[in-house]
Amino acid sequence: MSTVSREVIVSNERGLHARPAMQFVDVANGFTAQVTVVRGGEDPLEVDGKSVMQMITLEAVMGTPLRILAEGEDADAAVEKLADLFATKFGEE
Repeated sequence: MSTVSREVIVSNERGLHARPAMQFVDVANGFTAQVTVVRGGEDPLEVDGKSVMQMITLEAVMGTPLRILAEGEDADAAVEKLADLFATKFGEE
């Protein structure tokens, strides 16, 4: 099984609120890989990227760095697609 990770920055103005968190979870659930999202810093937190409730607990505002980790056969594709959500600001701007 491969493990892939990528650093992303929350760049949409409203941060990772309910709608983008749900988008992330919907995309993550389209893959068989296990998806984890890690917020570093002074108050680190690691959550299941396939759980909207856990994603919201990241409290990721604009500018928050996150690390997306995926483990499984389709880990590369999962990380690529999930990182694209951040790159496109979840279609909000």
